[in-house]
Amino acid sequence: MKMRAVYSVSKRLRHVGHLDLMRLMHRALRRSGIPVAYSSGYNPHILLSLAAPLNVGMAGDREVMDVQLSEVITEKEFVQELNNSLPEGVRILSASKRDDKHPAAMSQLFAAQIRYDFLSPADSILSNVDAFMQRESIMSKRKSKKGMVEYDMRPLIYALSVNDGALYALLSLSSKGTLKPASLIEELSSFAGVPIPQYIAVRTALYADKFIPLEEA
Repeated sequence: MKMRAVYSVSKRLRHVGHLDLMRLMHRALRRSGIPVAYSSGYNPHILLSLAAPLNVGMAGDREVMDVQLSEVITEKEFVQELNNSLPEGVRILSASKRDDKHPAAMSQLFAAQIRYDFLSPADSILSNVDAFMQRESIMSKRKSKKGMVEYDMRPLIYALSVNDGALYALLSLSSKGTLKPASLIEELSSFAGVPIPQYIAVRTALYADKFIPLEEA
């Protein structure tokens, strides 16, 4: 059996890298006494997978991870025991059981909801959102193994809206295509003709196909 857990990473810990977050979770699971399963071989490790790495500088409201268990425990026990071992700034919000053969959360990823909280004026950017989304294509460049390549980011933006001074973006996050939140704000700032404002990006939700919340998939 495995447990699919929803957890949050606060803005205060947004500069913690993916590998450090993995180590933090491993340590917390060992301290918690939760009956986790280990890999075989000379260097056994806890069978844990985070659905998607958080970019450095980004917080997460509803991140998802899968933890393989060696014994059956209740969802309530899992949440309580792991929260008792985690540092301030990382919280387990919920957990639900999955069969061992259930697809990994990482393989089910389809999209992510991002909220941009601006720390400097962004009126020019926000006022250009509708015009930006009306474009049939939005050409940009990104690094690849062959150097800088041009690509169309428009198909990777499922929705873009403004609410209470924050920008909300529903972006592709799958093996078929991924759009980095920083790339979107860079292109949007360029379109508006203004410098990139200061902001904190928060990943508020992860989705499986058909925009089903990943924790329910």
